[in-house]
Amino acid sequence: MTDYVALAHQLAAQIQPGAAERDAKRTLPYAQLDLIRESGLGAARVPKALGGGDIDQLQVAQIFMALAKADPSVAQALFPHFATVEHLRLIANERQQREYLGAFVDRKLSSGAIAERSGTFRGEIHTRLQRQGEQLLLNGSKFYSTGCLFADLLKIQAVDEAGQAVYVMLPADTPGISLLDDWDGMGQRTTASGSTLLENVPVHPDQVIALAQWYQRRNYIGASAQLIHCALDVGIGLAALDDAIAWARSGVRPVRESGVDKASNDPYILHTIGELSATIHGAQALVEKAAGAVQTAAVTQLQGLAEGAELDAILARSSIAVAEAKIASTRAALHVCERLYEVGGAATTQSRYNFDRHWRNARTHTTHDSVAYKYKAIGDYLLNGNYPPIAFTY
Repeated sequence: MTDYVALAHQLAAQIQPGAAERDAKRTLPYAQLDLIRESGLGAARVPKALGGGDIDQLQVAQIFMALAKADPSVAQALFPHFATVEHLRLIANERQQREYLGAFVDRKLSSGAIAERSGTFRGEIHTRLQRQGEQLLLNGSKFYSTGCLFADLLKIQAVDEAGQAVYVMLPADTPGISLLDDWDGMGQRTTASGSTLLENVPVHPDQVIALAQWYQRRNYIGASAQLIHCALDVGIGLAALDDAIAWARSGVRPVRESGVDKASNDPYILHTIGELSATIHGAQALVEKAAGAVQTAAVTQLQGLAEGAELDAILARSSIAVAEAKIASTRAALHVCERLYEVGGAATTQSRYNFDRHWRNARTHTTHDSVAYKYKAIGDYLLNGNYPPIAFTY
């Protein structure tokens, strides 16, 4: 039986060398995603009945912390694959689960083309799945198509002729799909989070997964996705902490008034390192705690162990637990990545070290969705008993 967390740590050791240089030169990590593909890590959450590992949500979080510490762009590029596994487990029919989850056991990776820049509000979808004669055709454009350049299968969100939301599962090389490397964010530079253009893409009805009902039904998928985002931020902070420690040991000269002969004995540096460690490890603990709530929610919903108000209460608790972890992981990652420089001083700002990538990565990734609304959701839940919105961001 595969130990997927141990496998992730082995992969992290192979992925970490060159991560700073890939960021500096914006070299896309094709080789690193190939390592992950060939390792079989993509089957970690696939049900055992289909040949996967069916690991729990804590192990998922631990996998992403390990990978993000090594290279957060690689970890984020893998995130949509794990999100797709959860969508398929909950939403897809039996045949689709056998086909697509089975493909993951056969070492295929997926990604998602979901978000669009058009519309008045975030989350609006204008990509259309329409019938022309006897054929279904997909037309539209996507942005933030994280990881699609590395994937074998794409999950594309669209609206059908009845105005209902759907997912369409397509091989990445389907005619009419153009994947562009036009992501130019200041951080997470090598996630390939660019555009996907869809022009008269042929679709078979079996590739369409009905989604609309899940806009009204509370589910665990948003919490599971948010948990991975939290784990990514913790991984970024852990990498920054490691660099701060290494620099304090070997790269810093003590100031004369410190009265010590080496920086590792400077009380202010010791204080800073201690604070950074407590901050990021505190966030890590909260993420791991939230993983338990998400696991309970996932098992309860997937196995039908509760219904109605009882199920909704379990799902809401998992969303609130992850919202707390999201706040902590966001603040901790940004704080640690910024205060790294208080340990290292001016020398750490030299471009050859590329230490600024930690803050750029944290700042870029933590803009994924608004932390302010996490505070609001927690307060409304605790004070008024109101559940978070039914959305894939909670």
